[in-house]
Amino acid sequence: MTASYRKLELYFQRLAQLEHALTFLQWDQLVMMPPGGNESRSAAIAELHAMHHEMLVQDEVHDLLAHASDEALSPGQQTSLVEMKREWQRASCLPSDLVKAKSLAGLKCEHAWRIQKKENDWAGFLRNFREVVNLSRQEAQARLQADPGRFATPYDALLDLYCTGDSSQLIDGVFSRLREELPPLLARVVERQKGLHREIAGDFPVDQQNRLSRKLMSALGFDLQKGRLDESTHPFSTGARGDHRITTRFRSEDFIDALKATAHETGHASYEEGLPARWEGLPVGQARNLSIHESQSLLFEKQIFLSRPFITHFTPTIHACLPGSISFDDTRIWRSCTKVAPSYIRVEADEVSYPLHVIVRFEIERDLMNNDLKTEDIPTAWDEKMQGYLGLSTAGNYRQGCLQDIHWTDGSFGYFPAYTLGSLNGVQLFGAIRKAFPDWRERFIRGDIAFVREWLRTHIWSKGSTMESQQLISGATGEGTNPDHFLDYIEARYLHESL
Repeated sequence: MTASYRKLELYFQRLAQLEHALTFLQWDQLVMMPPGGNESRSAAIAELHAMHHEMLVQDEVHDLLAHASDEALSPGQQTSLVEMKREWQRASCLPSDLVKAKSLAGLKCEHAWRIQKKENDWAGFLRNFREVVNLSRQEAQARLQADPGRFATPYDALLDLYCTGDSSQLIDGVFSRLREELPPLLARVVERQKGLHREIAGDFPVDQQNRLSRKLMSALGFDLQKGRLDESTHPFSTGARGDHRITTRFRSEDFIDALKATAHETGHASYEEGLPARWEGLPVGQARNLSIHESQSLLFEKQIFLSRPFITHFTPTIHACLPGSISFDDTRIWRSCTKVAPSYIRVEADEVSYPLHVIVRFEIERDLMNNDLKTEDIPTAWDEKMQGYLGLSTAGNYRQGCLQDIHWTDGSFGYFPAYTLGSLNGVQLFGAIRKAFPDWRERFIRGDIAFVREWLRTHIWSKGSTMESQQLISGATGEGTNPDHFLDYIEARYLHESL
């Protein structure tokens, strides 16, 4: 008999319906809602978050989890139960009033950040952000105390929410290698590219770019009958099976930025669409963690879209949608897309310097959550690290410094490492694909990327959360996350132009 487990399935599927409603309320708030609706929308979202939390931590769920552990479950059900327990434990250690307070503080901070970022207003941002940091520290302590044997520091307890299964020890080892190898490699690439690149500039109307982004989504295998493309300040992907919402941003003087963002978010949406339908609405049916999620988006952006063969294939489409780009051939477009130079903005950074941006944020948020850094000292720490890793000063330049990202506004501390782990995982996964399909270049030139999607569906998407992240990567590539593959890839693409 599996009566308790069956009840748990129904219970978690009800919770999934609340998550569905929250997903689209939040999408609308970021994309379509007029500014005047923020206060009432924030209150509604916070209330739904509190309801979800209260439902999840009820004594009934605890009892069902205990009883289900004694039932005769199939291997799949046992794995599902592990993920249910993980989700319950994450929620049960937090009081509802903290969950609601953190949601409200985050919504208030994020909404004001939109203007404060534009106005370079660190002092104004700090007034809201202090409370976000305070509540996040409380959350970290609560999670640490609930499972003291598992987490070494408060930050580790938050890191587990986003990089589940990727330990701080693993991350520190990977980042230490990148800290050592990337700065000199970056300098070599910048020197190698001198005289090779010409800027792509012109007037590229947004409506034409919008059409081009939709063409790219289709070329990457996205079904436009199951999703849509919109604009937002910060590109993102969200939604549910059959209704995926992708956003990008357009600049009339440049079309490359929007295409990169579109390819990136298409990777996220493709992963979500490929998750196992038989586990729909259950924790085991969700994406494993953000390190895996980012591997998919970065694989689509960097390994597919920015490969020389795919750019060769897609250039005629660019010309057809953007008449102002006719004078740019595929080589010039590819070299513009892969230009390397230290810069201030993470989301616009090239993939050689990008991990250094992430390391800056990782070190700051780790120290902030472990109470080793004061909130008001973030700009100074940011400036010192940017100068040390990228040779750029952000003193007084908050808009291009510590105000540039949305993630900290709602207390998402522990999120940033997933970007670089995702980048390394994406390179490693695509290396396995290249080995499995030696003719990948010829296929890309023809516009065939279906074999990539099918390989990812088999090795990553269909697994959901049935395996830990390092098991997924090892099962697909033969070893866990290894930064050497990324460093070798950077040399191949940027010093030898062979990828």
